[in-house]
Amino acid sequence: MKKYELTYLISPELSELEINSLSQKVVSFIEEEKGKIDKKEEPAKRKLGYPIKNKNEAFLVCLDFSLDPEKITDLEKKIQSENQILRDIIIIKEKIKEIPFKHRFKPIIDQPQADELTTHQQKVELKEIDKKIEEILNE
Repeated sequence: MKKYELTYLISPELSELEINSLSQKVVSFIEEEKGKIDKKEEPAKRKLGYPIKNKNEAFLVCLDFSLDPEKITDLEKKIQSENQILRDIIIIKEKIKEIPFKHRFKPIIDQPQADELTTHQQKVELKEIDKKIEEILNE
């Protein structure tokens, strides 16, 4: 079984009772496919960044679950058959491999220290000044 996250938007026109029954229906879809709910958040009303199916607001629901990868397509079909669900997405939740602290940042390529930089600039400036003086004297 793999771990997944399902996020979906419910039409804002539904009553609180209808919203809860729809979210319970989605949970039952997962359980019908022999899935296991790990975490479920309550529906929260959100303003959308852009209209979806002519709606500017929607109820956002997120849930984490475990399911066999072969049964995901059946679950997606069941969820998309619901007319009151405006949009949905299922994401595979992979474990993030912890990177040891010493390897998190790449070392900075050797750069000249501030003292070296200023002496180098002074040398360049002195050479340029010498050239300019010679040009002036030769004229």
